[in-house]
Formats: sequence, structure tokens, C-alpha cells
Amino acid sequence: MPEAPAAQEVDGPAAKAGAVALVGRPNAGKSTLLNRVLGEKLAIVSDKPQTTRHRLVGILSEPERGQMVFYDTPGLHRPLHKLNQQMMRAAREAIEACDVLCLIVDSSQAHGAGDAFALDLVAQADAERVLALNKIDLVAKPRLLPEIARYAARGIFTEIVPVSAATGDGVDRLLEVLWRLLPAGEPLYDPELLTVHPERFLAAERIREKVLAATRHELPFTTAVLVERWEESDELVKIHAAILVERDSQKKIVVGHGGAQIKAIGTAARLDLEEQLGKRVYLDLHVRTEPRWRERDSTLAELNRELDAELPARARDEA
Repeated sequence: MPEAPAAQEVDGPAAKAGAVALVGRPNAGKSTLLNRVLGEKLAIVSDKPQTTRHRLVGILSEPERGQMVFYDTPGLHRPLHKLNQQMMRAAREAIEACDVLCLIVDSSQAHGAGDAFALDLVAQADAERVLALNKIDLVAKPRLLPEIARYAARGIFTEIVPVSAATGDGVDRLLEVLWRLLPAGEPLYDPELLTVHPERFLAAERIREKVLAATRHELPFTTAVLVERWEESDELVKIHAAILVERDSQKKIVVGHGGAQIKAIGTAARLDLEEQLGKRVYLDLHVRTEPRWRERDSTLAELNRELDAELPARARDEA
């Protein structure tokens, strides 16, 4: 299980502890923000919608301040498949379990029906609510003021903070707001941990990131990665994984002419995994056609078997 860099024990009567759910529409920048505040790449990042499919737990422990547990959630959308229903369930569970709800909004995009859906969902939450207007590096400053005023008029946010997860602008101020709103308490997890997810799950995500980068059109929605075998020694990790697709025509795209595409995916993933794991990696990839896997309970359960990360009870309920 990955450990946080330079994590330290937290002590003192003023120590805070609680959970912050990062929610928002697909591609709002939730995962980029998570990686920014942790100072480590935990969540995979892509320009494809619905990159995040699970509730990802990231842990920030700071001396004298406490522990902030982040829930990076799937983008809020109206589900069409069992996979999407599972994604929305993960987002709702995080909203119900958090102490502070942080809505991430892409300020470079026009406000639409999806934003209204997200706002209505956030308005129903019991937790403290904060709005992070993201991607301000892509927006002229005069355009931000009307956006801030429009969201402030809803009267549901304790704070509205303009940020750029990509550049880091405004992120320190956002963290100050989140720390202030967290309840006092003991750490929810060992302060040495960066996450609670096992390396097999994180490795599958890294591989899927490379698939997303290499494919276009409908393929990102219809692919998944399943680690079938994991063998580890002191110096080498052998990973055997399957890339799932729904049709043979998609399999041909992932494999590529003469196997060039899957070889490129494998090379990129292996280099990334060696950096993540700190060991040499032997990666064996193959493509498996699983018709309608997004609707199949057995396949979804198989994909989720390594995820098991229970949400702790809300800190405010334990106080």
C-alpha cells in the first residue's frame, strides 16, 4: 500500500481530522486537484470523460494541523449503464460520508444542465459546502466575477475559491479553507499512508490511463483493465493484465497493426509502473472481448475485487 512522502505523526489539541469529497462534472479537474494537494500522482488523469470510475481515497497528513482525507469521485452524470450507476453510487456515498463537500467547477466552460444537476445534488448534502472554480488559468479575470456572483447567489456555499489545479494558483487558499472547516479529531488513518488502495488496483488504473491516452472516440467508455496475476520479488514485479473491450472491432484498434498499439501502451505503462513501484516491472498485456461487460454484475465485481476501501465513519459523528 503506498505511503505518503515525509508523512509525520499528528498531535496536539488543535489537530483536525475529517473527509473532503471532491465532486463535480466529468473533466472538471478533480483528479488533477487531488494530485496537486497530495504532491504525488495518485489519481490517473485524462482528457476523456468518466476517467475516474471509483471513489479514490487520498490522505494528507500534516504536523500540527491534522489529517485531511480526500475522496476523488466519478464525474456527476445521469447513468446509462450498470457501470455508470456504480460510479454515481460511489459519488453519492462519498457525499454522505464527508465532513466537507468541495464542488469543482470548470470555469472555462459555459454553465449548462449538467452544472444545474450537480448544484442540486450538492445543495441536498448535510456537510459544509465549498466551491472551487477551477481552470482559472484558461479564463480572463473579468469573466470570473459574474461566475462567482452567480454561485454566491445560490447561498449554499460557505466559501468560493478560484483555483487552477494545473498551475497550483489558489490551491493553498483552498486548503486553508478546507482545514478551517474540518472538525477536531484523531487521524482516521495511519499518518504514514498516502492511500488505502492496494498496489494491484493502482497498477490497473495506471495501465488504463495509457489505454485512454492511446485511444479515441467510444473506446475510453468501453475499456477496462483487470490484473489477472501479480508476482512480486525483491527486485521484480510480474504483472499479467487484460484490457477489456466490448467488441472484436475494438480489440483490433487496441492491438493495432502488427500489435504496435498494445506494445506502445505496454511500454508506457511499464515505465510508469516502475516509477510507481520502485522496482523493475515485467508487464504482460492482452486484450479480451467481453460483450456488454458494463452491464454484467460478475465482471463489475471482478474489476472491483481489489478496490475494497471502506469509508471511515464521519468524524463529526465520532465527536
